Amino acid sequence: MKLLHKDIEKDNAGQVTLIPEEAEDMWHTYNLLQVGDSLRASTIRKVQTESSTGSVGSSRVRTTLTVCVETIDFDSQACQLRVKGTNIQENQYVKMGAYHTIELELNRKFTLAKKVWDSVVLDRIEQACDPAQKADVAAVVMQEGLANLVLVTPAMTLLRAKVEVTIPRKRRGSCAQHEKALERFYEAVMQGILRHFNFDVVKCILVGSPGFVKDQFIAYLFKEAVRQDCKVLLENRPKFMLVHSSSGHKYSLKEILSDPAVTSRLSDTKAAGEVKALEDFYKMLQHEPDRAFYGVAHVEKAAEALAIDILLISDKLFRHQDIATRSRYVRLVDNVRDNGGTADCLSFSHFSELSQLSGVAAILRFPIADLSEAEEDDSSSDEE
Repeated sequence: MKLLHKDIEKDNAGQVTLIPEEAEDMWHTYNLLQVGDSLRASTIRKVQTESSTGSVGSSRVRTTLTVCVETIDFDSQACQLRVKGTNIQENQYVKMGAYHTIELELNRKFTLAKKVWDSVVLDRIEQACDPAQKADVAAVVMQEGLANLVLVTPAMTLLRAKVEVTIPRKRRGSCAQHEKALERFYEAVMQGILRHFNFDVVKCILVGSPGFVKDQFIAYLFKEAVRQDCKVLLENRPKFMLVHSSSGHKYSLKEILSDPAVTSRLSDTKAAGEVKALEDFYKMLQHEPDRAFYGVAHVEKAAEALAIDILLISDKLFRHQDIATRSRYVRLVDNVRDNGGTADCLSFSHFSELSQLSGVAAILRFPIADLSEAEEDDSSSDEE
């Protein structure tokens, strides 16, 4: 993402002009947009024209519209973003108040205006525009006949390709069909890696599978690379890392990222840091439950006591349509940061399990007695 212009007043109202440069930038933009914002972008509109003879024709024209955002639709697989709203600025092709859907395009600038730019949104822009925060980890999660090729970015998990090949079972006295199908499968995965992974950007490629599938695949991959004289693969051989996973499905990626060997190799990436923070929270919940809180009300009480060391909060909460609810989460993040704590906005794309803990969790500096017990004590003393 490239930031072209930023104009934010003292009352936090203002606008920014951005250019999305890659698919992940659409995810960032989706998280920036809220109902009620105004969006100005280039778009295509079907216009009807009437000639002097009365015949009606239609043509598609490119024009720049400013709409007041009403609905936001994001396709996470194709990384496409459509924004529907009413036109709020005079235009020769579109009447004021007319509905239009803008599909944001890569490498075309747009201007987003808000009545209030809060700290979480500004952090999101900073993160999106930081050139260091790129998809520097790739993963191949596989089992016999199924492979998912994934890019792990700081903000989301992008499924680049899914390879499925039917592998016949081994028969007594003949394995030829099985071996041929496996070769076809490995070849398809190899082509997927060459097509979808940019070795100039990717620092590490994790290959995970149950059993020996990963070992057999890597042996095939580099045997073929030597035979075909594929220099890209041979030069980047040290970037491949084999890890165990329980299956070849995409959800096994979390298991791969939490492997200690992977964590140490990827210590400089945001995704690995967030996995470790969430693991630390679960360990704390098991061994010192008075230092691990979850649920908005409990975490807010801990923040009031200046007890929060690390706050984990799902970025899904900041897409809440109710302004008061959203402001509550922003205040919580600001409060923790102002008091010397760390606030990590975890991507829902990576950490959907955080939603099961209401989307908010915290590791405390010092233990606090269970608040629910304290509340019960208070209520019983009131009754007396």
